[in-house]
Amino acid sequence: MPKVNFANSNNKTITISAVINFPPGFDEKKTYPAIVVSHPGGGVKEQTAGTYAKKLAEHGFVTIAYDASYQGESTGEPRQLENPHVRTEDVSAVVDYLMTLPYVDRERIAGMGICAGAGYTVNAAINDPRIKAVGTVSMVNIGQMFRNGFTGEIKSADAAPALLGGANARTAEANGGNINKMPLAPMRREDAPNADLEEAWEYYHTPRAQHPTAPGWATARSLSQIIPYDAFTNADAFLTQPLLMVAGDSAGSKWMSDDLLKRAASKDKQLYVVKGSNHMKLYDVAQYVDEAVSVLLPFFSKCLVDKPASNSAAAE
Repeated sequence: MPKVNFANSNNKTITISAVINFPPGFDEKKTYPAIVVSHPGGGVKEQTAGTYAKKLAEHGFVTIAYDASYQGESTGEPRQLENPHVRTEDVSAVVDYLMTLPYVDRERIAGMGICAGAGYTVNAAINDPRIKAVGTVSMVNIGQMFRNGFTGEIKSADAAPALLGGANARTAEANGGNINKMPLAPMRREDAPNADLEEAWEYYHTPRAQHPTAPGWATARSLSQIIPYDAFTNADAFLTQPLLMVAGDSAGSKWMSDDLLKRAASKDKQLYVVKGSNHMKLYDVAQYVDEAVSVLLPFFSKCLVDKPASNSAAAE
C-alpha cells in the first residue's frame, strides 16, 4: 500500500496525497482494472474510504483512496475547504493520475464513494465518461442535504440564511478576519439531531475512527458553493454508466439514493438495501461493510473485468 503524492491536474499548486492498494500477485507488467474511492465530507483516506479500497483490492483491482484538496494530507489553503465543485474535479484529477500508470487499464476505471464522496463521484461520472461504472455507499448529495436536511424534510428556500452565512464568512475573511468554521458532522454528541448523526459524532470524534487529519469541520465559506450544488445535475442525460447504490434500510439519507435511482439515465442501475443498517454502520461495522462489498465486487467485476481487454489481469 504505497502512499503517493502527485500534482492535482486541475490546480498544480495543490499536491494530492493518496494510497494505492495492489491486488494479490500484482505484476507491474500487466494492466489491471482500477477503482477511485472518495471519502465522505469531513473524512480522510485512512477511514472508511481506505477500508473499502483495501477490500476491493483483495479481489483483483488496483484501488486508490485519496485526500481531497485542502483536506487530510493533501495541500491547499484554506484548510478544510469543502467546495463541491473542487471535490468533483478531484475525482477526475485522480483519474488523470491513473492514466499515467502503465499497470492501469485506461478503459477499465470506475469510481466509488461513501456519503458526500459518493455524490461527488456521481457528479464526476456525469462530467467524465472515462469513469466506466459508479458504486456508492450511504450516498449523500451534499447540496440536497444542506438545503433539505439529512432526512429531506426541509424546503430548499429555507436554506437561504445559510447561503447568506457563507457570503458573510467570505466578506469577513476578505477583510482579514479569521476563518469561520462549521461542523460537517456534529462536533459534540449533544448537538446531534438524530441517531444517524449521533453515530457520525461517534465515528469522527471517538477512538472508533477519529484521525488527526480529520477535524470534522469545514470552512463556513463553503456554504456559498454547497447550498446551490446538485450532484445529480443532468444525471437524466449524461449518467449513462452502470450504477450500483448501497444504502441502509434505516438510513435517514436513503432518500438521496432513491432520488438518483429515479433520475439517472443508466440502463443498468440498482439500489441495494442493507437490512438492519443505518447510514454510519456501512462505514466500518464489519457485518454491513462485508455485505456492501459482497454486492460491489460482482458489480465492478461485471463492468470492468468481464469486458474484453488486452493483457489485463482478471479479478479473482
